[in-house]
Amino acid sequence: MARKTVSPSEGSAVPGRRWPRRLLLAILTLSLAVTLLATLALWEVHRPLALTAPCDLTITAGQSLPAIARQLQRAGVIRSAPLFVALARWQGVAGHLQAGSYRFEGGLTAVAVLDRLSRGAVQLVRCTLPEGLTARETIDRLAAAGLGNAERFAVLLADAEFIRSLELEAPSLEGYLFPETYHFAAGTPEPAILATLVRQLRQQLDEELRQAAADQGLDLHRWLTLASIVQKESALTEEMPRIAAVFHNRLRLGMPLQADPTVIYGLEGFDGNLTRAHLRTDHPYNTYTRTQLPPGPIANPGLSALRAVARPATEDALYFVARGDGSHQFSRTLQEHNRAVRRYQQRR
Repeated sequence: MARKTVSPSEGSAVPGRRWPRRLLLAILTLSLAVTLLATLALWEVHRPLALTAPCDLTITAGQSLPAIARQLQRAGVIRSAPLFVALARWQGVAGHLQAGSYRFEGGLTAVAVLDRLSRGAVQLVRCTLPEGLTARETIDRLAAAGLGNAERFAVLLADAEFIRSLELEAPSLEGYLFPETYHFAAGTPEPAILATLVRQLRQQLDEELRQAAADQGLDLHRWLTLASIVQKESALTEEMPRIAAVFHNRLRLGMPLQADPTVIYGLEGFDGNLTRAHLRTDHPYNTYTRTQLPPGPIANPGLSALRAVARPATEDALYFVARGDGSHQFSRTLQEHNRAVRRYQQRR
């Protein structure tokens, strides 16, 4: 009997020939699915999420990436915690998210949120410290702005070890906290804040200005002390060099400075009414009863007062009295001064 030859296209299927097609189809389907998912994920992380109100969050040190992602999702800052985790790992910043307080507002994408956390773009607190504040008033203002604790600040103001760490030789930080507008990250420790204020003072005092103060016979502490008195005596920048000159003249002649602000600084519980009895009561800050500078600054002077003391006006006046409009009348003799007092302060 003749044997029939069966062609490959006839009879039963040959499994080995059709299986690669199924595999190829599966791979293609999977590839399309992965591409679609990746496209959706990419679209999702770049899609802004509009916040209805600003959201403040604090990321603590040591907090894990998944925990941060869940915190962000619960707060409504991102849509998907797992997607955020995957994005951070894909960008290679999973271990570089920085602790701190952040404010999120407006339309944000997950990419933008991740960028802020990885850069440490924390929320900054603005605080303006005007010229002439005492150290206590300065720390109260810092605390009121949400920067640190007033009592912890107060301890540091006279902490000898902390002051030495700032490379200062002073009994306290009175006078060394430079007036300026500062921006600090929320949660900045109190020592770091005070160190910044002292560093700002040093940056303002260039070598030329330091030399001018030295030419007046002033080291840094005495310079700040006299500048703080000038600062409290006048609100007019243009008058400060003349007021500084009066004080320089008096110190040179061994005369008492007779500056009311120093007396007030040395009084406990001052009620705003400076009396003749106050002026006669001796204490280290009473520049009516003593002829030298007080032991230290009575406030934190600004740059204008510091410049005025280092470069006083050419002035032979020994007296000045407030006119009542913010300016002062200067006199060379006591007789002239008494006439000015009667004219401008008859009710005193």
